[in-house]
Amino acid sequence: MPDIVLATLNARYLHSAFGLRYLFANLDELQSRTVLLEFTIQQPTLDILAAILEQRPRIVGLGVYIWNIDETTRLVADLKRIRPEIVVVLGGPEVSYETEQQEIARLADRVICGEADLAFAKFCREQLEEPSTPAGDVPNLLTIDRSHVSNAPLPVLTDLVLPYELYSDHDIAHRVLYVEASRGCPFTCEFCLSALEIPVRQFPLESFLQSMQRLLDRGALQFKFVDRTFNLNLRVGRAILEFFLSRYRPGMFLHFEMIPDRLPDSLKDLIVQFPAGALQFEVGIQTFNEEVCEHISRRQDNAVVEQNLRWLKESTGVHIHADLIVGLPGETLESFAAGFDRLVGMGPHEIQVGILKRLRGTPIVRHDAEWRMIYSPHPPYEILSTRLLDFSAIQELRRFAKYWDTIANSGNFVETLICLWQAAAASADSVENDIPSPFFAFRRLSSWLFEQERKLHGIPLGRLVELLLTYLTDVLKQPATEVAANLWRDYQRGGRSDKPHCLRPYIDAAEIQATTSQRLPKVGPKRQSRHRTEGLDSDLGQALA
Repeated sequence: MPDIVLATLNARYLHSAFGLRYLFANLDELQSRTVLLEFTIQQPTLDILAAILEQRPRIVGLGVYIWNIDETTRLVADLKRIRPEIVVVLGGPEVSYETEQQEIARLADRVICGEADLAFAKFCREQLEEPSTPAGDVPNLLTIDRSHVSNAPLPVLTDLVLPYELYSDHDIAHRVLYVEASRGCPFTCEFCLSALEIPVRQFPLESFLQSMQRLLDRGALQFKFVDRTFNLNLRVGRAILEFFLSRYRPGMFLHFEMIPDRLPDSLKDLIVQFPAGALQFEVGIQTFNEEVCEHISRRQDNAVVEQNLRWLKESTGVHIHADLIVGLPGETLESFAAGFDRLVGMGPHEIQVGILKRLRGTPIVRHDAEWRMIYSPHPPYEILSTRLLDFSAIQELRRFAKYWDTIANSGNFVETLICLWQAAAASADSVENDIPSPFFAFRRLSSWLFEQERKLHGIPLGRLVELLLTYLTDVLKQPATEVAANLWRDYQRGGRSDKPHCLRPYIDAAEIQATTSQRLPKVGPKRQSRHRTEGLDSDLGQALA
């Protein structure tokens, strides 16, 4: 039986626990006495507890995050009731800040704040009374006073054993593989935990690329880089792009987070060489409101951002995922709408409308009094109201965000959404200052959908098809045959062949051809593939031109 259990609760099975693998990789001689267990937040707490206790461990290390804090708190409470002698060690971003306020920290025996790659191993050696090892010779990894909460100093990245060998063949075939070439972020955006991770530190490039080569040799095709600023170090960014480009094979998919106003020609020259769908860039816009940017200490050249996004859309096959945040201090409904419309005009494939969260430790709280920022005290700590957006407005935007993700970001309604833009552009209800507004057009649809369904989740695809047909024909007065044709092509794009009941009369009447000609070979994950259609490619911006 192992002495140590390393465990966490992932949001979904598709995700893999990157942090646990780092801890395990750096346990050195304790690896043979350790087992790594992964669960999901959907599993019953008692089933997880039984699986852990079955190992009869002396130490249980748990990774705690915003998405699993409630479930992990219940797990630790039950674990200490049943086996109080087991030493419970917590780590992760959710317990690294404001630790004294958390019930789970009170229940645990030790909380290690910060990057615990080496500190966890040292603590386990002390608990198991192991002799000193070379890895344990690193001084002051933890304070020696046995305090309940310990701060792990930033490890030197050259001292870390990389964890990529711990991805199993099953992981490679079925799960997201997280990788990182750097840690930290040079920016100080006050809503983000990365603002606390200064400076940026690079892993040794040669050993990192060697690890990537071994994953490729084992059949890995999809890599999600968790670096906060992939394109900050141009030398490293170029080297990584060159590495994967020279080894490209069909099905390869690389996800990067990028600084939106930093895209020099030296990177562009490489980006354009990747096939369509091979790259996904997550572009954090957050807001186009210059005053809001100042409030939250965000540096961003919006003119360059727009120039770069338009270049990516028009000149490359990159799948563009852009982020906006609802509820930032100083943001009004009108300014958010203007930013949303501006972003739609740039044509990203997905726009993630996120609700502001008060992450533990972030300095966004300094605005609470001036802007009357009220957050939920429960995970994920979302904003409930501000001085400029009351509770009902935030709720409306939350519904907007969910329906937008279901309809637009999913790629299930690419042509239908363009039909919505074109129809709404002719409607006075969707025009602000004599300019067609995607935000107000979709806001109207969102309100109508909620009136019909009174829920945000669990709406079957067939029901969405029926709702959109009704909205476009009855509310926006569009020709039913034309709307049905768009819906039918969208429906088939995902590889479906059954005919939704509501479309059958129009499909038969119009003698619509089977849309296999509309489908493109699958590139990357299914969601991204659905956005790509010959001659269309989610061109929402042009529909409003």
